[in-house]
Amino acid sequence: MEHLKINGQHFYNMVVNASNKLEEQKEYVNSLNVFPVPDGDTGTNMSMTFRAAVTEIEGIQSNSIGEVSKKLAKGALMGARGNSGVILSQIFRGISKGLENKNEVNAEEFANAMLEGSKSAYKAVMRPTEGTILTIIRAAGESAVKSQNTDVTLLMTDICEHSEIMLNKTPEILPVLKKAKVVDAGGMGLLIILKGMMEALKDNIKAEIVNFTDEKSKVSYTPAGSISEEDIKFGYCTEFFVKAHNVNVEEFRNDLEPHGDSMIVVGLEDVVKVHIHTNDPGLILSKALKRGELSKIKIENMREQHRNLLFDESLTEKAVSSEDKSLEEMEEKKYGFIAVAMGEGVKQIFEDLGVDYVIEGGQTMNPSTQDILKCINDLNAENIFVLPNNKNIIMAASQAAELTDKNVIVLPTKTIPQGITSVTMFNPEGTLEDNVDSMKDAIGTVKTGQITYAVRDTEMDGKTIEEGDILGLIEGKINEVGKDAYEVCEKLIENMCDEDSELITIFFGADAEEQKVNELIEVIEEKYPDMDVQCYNGKQPLYYFIISVE
Repeated sequence: MEHLKINGQHFYNMVVNASNKLEEQKEYVNSLNVFPVPDGDTGTNMSMTFRAAVTEIEGIQSNSIGEVSKKLAKGALMGARGNSGVILSQIFRGISKGLENKNEVNAEEFANAMLEGSKSAYKAVMRPTEGTILTIIRAAGESAVKSQNTDVTLLMTDICEHSEIMLNKTPEILPVLKKAKVVDAGGMGLLIILKGMMEALKDNIKAEIVNFTDEKSKVSYTPAGSISEEDIKFGYCTEFFVKAHNVNVEEFRNDLEPHGDSMIVVGLEDVVKVHIHTNDPGLILSKALKRGELSKIKIENMREQHRNLLFDESLTEKAVSSEDKSLEEMEEKKYGFIAVAMGEGVKQIFEDLGVDYVIEGGQTMNPSTQDILKCINDLNAENIFVLPNNKNIIMAASQAAELTDKNVIVLPTKTIPQGITSVTMFNPEGTLEDNVDSMKDAIGTVKTGQITYAVRDTEMDGKTIEEGDILGLIEGKINEVGKDAYEVCEKLIENMCDEDSELITIFFGADAEEQKVNELIEVIEEKYPDMDVQCYNGKQPLYYFIISVE
């Protein structure tokens, strides 16, 4: 169908249809991940990010494409998961910038917005890698502005055709894709979105968000320690948005500060988000009304929550949900810690080391920007360290840090051992600068090994791999391939140790047999008599062993 101009409702149908298509094909996108290990979650991350974006605009009646795109971009920003999700959120942030203050746009204007999406994505990545989703959005943006079509439907057709051509070239651009005989997973996810947008225009689809349930979307937060009802100085957790232009955020914050604590007041363009613990929610809302229109007001009685929590014994035995996270320590402390980890044993280790909040996540389940921001906002500390412990979570953590006025330091920990070692180097009596330096230095002293299994047949780094094979990885690269997890673990440790090594730490997973683990430890201790050998039951999924050598 011809569309010389598109408005907010056209755009709504385009992105909702795209989201549904991506959800349908996310497992296919996951299957394109280069590494044959069970943590290929590019499709899942992109789908959950875009699902959060379209949920933000669900039911919107506005015909303004600028308004709809702005709200969509905000939803993507907060819901971004994994590197691919963060990049996707930046793409639509750029598109929104190109559509700003417009009720409807023609083909040329929409093409320029697509180019803005490309520019925004590249700016978000410190060292862009070609042959990835970045290359595909660049192809989309460049082909858009070169197109001579005045029909937006035909423009989107051009964009999809050129993007698909470029996607098929990604194995030639990125050798690792060629070896794995796949195209880039993130690029494929973006192409599915672009085709879904084009299809909605072509077939004049009136799209509706398809409901789905996904266990991976459930992220839990575990607080270290507990408090009594008497410790709750301010009883009502009060959250809301103020919609207004040119709010003086600092003045507003100063006005609210005497009336509560655990306060966060953050301005994002024409919206101010407020979170505060207070004994007088009415007073807080009254002060906010003087500055603009209120929305999404949520007031919770924390004392009542606490009584219910104690009454229900089943709740006290499991991780506290995000709604219960308002039971945060009331007194601000100098330093606070948030870590991302999978496995009850691993989480317990972080808590024992003084980490305040452990977000359940990691391989196959990356927490969103919103998940991390929630913990940052609830943690009452002057300086907050965030330990992503996974390379695919660092960007979301950094994005969360940018959305708060708190002093947040994202330490670039890519593995669980790096996170644990960096925390052990923390000195509560030291200065912030000294702690940041020593913790970052500690990251570089850790060698990380992982034992997992192959999810498909492939060839990589000269090794023939069959589905079900046991894989030994050092710093994320396949080093050993075998049939027995314990034998591969022994060989991997041998490859990791050198004359400077002093400590071997082994975290065994939920699928490891404890008796065989004990036998392995005896072998390791006998083989390396001059080194300390430590073993913990990490109970982590997917990985039989996580190993660190220092």
